[in-house]
Amino acid sequence: MIERLDRTEESLAHLMRMVEDLSDVVARQSREIDMLTRRLSLLMEREADREAAGGGTIPLADQRPPHW
Repeated sequence: MIERLDRTEESLAHLMRMVEDLSDVVARQSREIDMLTRRLSLLMEREADREAAGGGTIPLADQRPPHW
């Protein structure tokens, strides 16, 4: 009975450690996704400004794809 309890506690400790590690990974990935989303937004704004400054043409984002 004691051995069984020890094995269960050991398994629980390993699972708790794994959950903490996975939580850290998810938190880090969430921060990275937020940063990449902000960068993409800035790049899209810059490109839209550049296209608008190019004059006279339809911005690329507003053009229909060639297969339409």
